[in-house]
Amino acid sequence: MTPTLTDKEFKSFSQMMFDMAGINLTEAKKPLVSGRLAKRLAQHALDSYGDYFKLIQADKGERQMALDLLTTNETYFFREPKHFEFLAHTVAPAMRTQSPLRVWCGASSTGEEPYTIAMTLAESLGHMRFDILASDISSRVLQTAQQALYPMEDAENIPRALRAKYCLKGVGSQQGRFMIDKPIRERVRFESINLCAPLPDLGSFDIIFLRNVMIYFTMETKRQVVARLLPLLRPGGYFFISHSESLHGVTDQLQLVKPSIYFKRQE
Repeated sequence: MTPTLTDKEFKSFSQMMFDMAGINLTEAKKPLVSGRLAKRLAQHALDSYGDYFKLIQADKGERQMALDLLTTNETYFFREPKHFEFLAHTVAPAMRTQSPLRVWCGASSTGEEPYTIAMTLAESLGHMRFDILASDISSRVLQTAQQALYPMEDAENIPRALRAKYCLKGVGSQQGRFMIDKPIRERVRFESINLCAPLPDLGSFDIIFLRNVMIYFTMETKRQVVARLLPLLRPGGYFFISHSESLHGVTDQLQLVKPSIYFKRQE
């Protein structure tokens, strides 16, 4: 029988997530925390979530496992498709002289979003060089992303022409799955990055995608994260957030051009 997650134990995990990743777990997330960590309690034959919390305080590897489990979010190919239409028809044509075009996908999860960006740009730019940095705080999802191997049903949102061109259908032992083709995989580099900590030397970018991550941040954390990223966005560059998010009250350095799409003015 799975132990009950007490309010005190939930507060301990919530504080840990805020300290490590800037994620604000509200009371509504209590069942999620309980459900996602239950298997780890069983794995270690622990009687309470408090005992598991003591374990992750002492074991760095298990702490990373808990972080991975609690930060994995829903994602899929061509999510919020209007962003990719704008990328293909407005951003890419305007940046054809920029080589290499550099994109940062700051919450890449299991890879669907950066591979979607790569397919979109490959179609729009042809042989023009572009590079995509895809980052996430979870090492577990990055491993999945690097494999670029997905269940066949996940291809349903990929336009048929792109699916035929950039996806390889599995046969034999891989039947029922597909892999992103090598020319697209080679455009994407994955790296573990905590957006709530000082950033490594990443260089500058023409486009930054930061979608479906700020919904978990407090307003102050949003301000800090965006302030950390904006110096890396070149003047004339674009900043994408999800339709469920807003930069109202977060920054005045970006100009809204479309819902959830912002432009960094030329200096």
